[in-house]
Amino acid sequence: MIIIDLIKKIIVSSFLLYGYNLISVSLGLIIPINIVTVLILVLFGYPSLFSLILIQILIY
Repeated sequence: MIIIDLIKKIIVSSFLLYGYNLISVSLGLIIPINIVTVLILVLFGYPSLFSLILIQILIY
């Protein structure tokens, strides 16, 4: 059951990033959907999305 939960988290994290990118495309704050960003969301949960957004704003 651990593998099924992990797959669910990966899918939900991918859709969360995709949904964020759909909303933020007009602002130019797109976070790429790749293995690193999806794994960050899977490991640290949804608050890590805010950290990724903050890093995107501060660096670029």
